[in-house]
Amino acid sequence: MASRARRRERRAAPITAAGLLSFYEDYESKIKVGPSVIVGAALLLSAIVAAAHIFLP
Repeated sequence: MASRARRRERRAAPITAAGLLSFYEDYESKIKVGPSVIVGAALLLSAIVAAAHIFLP
């Protein structure tokens, strides 16, 4: 009985054993930017491109 339990504990799926799936690792980014900053930057870039298209030949 004990050997069967050990085999079940050690056995891992082939994909996870190869390291292809690593969803459980915690990753802390060094740069923390909120979603409002990203939306603001996208709108600003869009406005600059539109203004350049209108005012520059």
